[in-house]
Amino acid sequence: MTSTLMLVLSLVMVATAFLSGVFGMAGGLVLIGVLLALLPLPEAMALHAITQMASNGWRGLLWWRYVRWRATFPFLGGSVLALGIWTIWRWVPLAPVAMLLLGVTPFLVRLVPPGLRPQPEDPVQGALYGAVCMTLMLLTGVSGPLLDTFFLGGGLDRRQIVATKAVCQVFGHAVKLFYFSTVIDQAASVDPVMALIAVAMSMLGTSLARPVLDRLSDTQYRVWATHIITAIAGYDVVRGAWLLLRTSV
Repeated sequence: MTSTLMLVLSLVMVATAFLSGVFGMAGGLVLIGVLLALLPLPEAMALHAITQMASNGWRGLLWWRYVRWRATFPFLGGSVLALGIWTIWRWVPLAPVAMLLLGVTPFLVRLVPPGLRPQPEDPVQGALYGAVCMTLMLLTGVSGPLLDTFFLGGGLDRRQIVATKAVCQVFGHAVKLFYFSTVIDQAASVDPVMALIAVAMSMLGTSLARPVLDRLSDTQYRVWATHIITAIAGYDVVRGAWLLLRTSV
């Protein structure tokens, strides 16, 4: 990996970690797009996993006292169940199908009747969403806006949302690293120097975001987060549909 590419990736990692540090979302989606454009898929998936583990791990430590363990453990339980299933099946979808899956799921959740809307601290819902989000993680590399929609659905405040999601995401990206480097493609590897840089840049971007999140109100956070989810999910649907039409012609 050239020094120029390392510099470009470092700047992108700081920026995306900052974005995720403020809203607990979107940064990983932006980063995976950049990595896939610049690196082979196995290396991109592995480096993305390392970066996101560092970013979410540091974010979880910064906001540790806000982690809602009642929401965390059922979510992780569902994730483990999904991992067991996909380790046996090992299906990897086409890129257009993956993008459509990412984009459609948050809109489907919004169609659910009010009485059945996401409640992060409900253990049954936590396990269900954990399984679905882990499925998306293993099929596409990210869990997409669905995870964000789930945690925004309850009564958690902005710090609790960011902290609890961070803990869940550390586990998810660790599983992704294992899955893509051993189960799917044993050739997936990362330059150790770039891996260290990724960890440092992720921690820097996350630390810079903390004072910004402190200044936001819960209302501002939810409004901005909802807009971000809608924009990303809408893009995924349009892009996935376009690619699917293009490949079928």
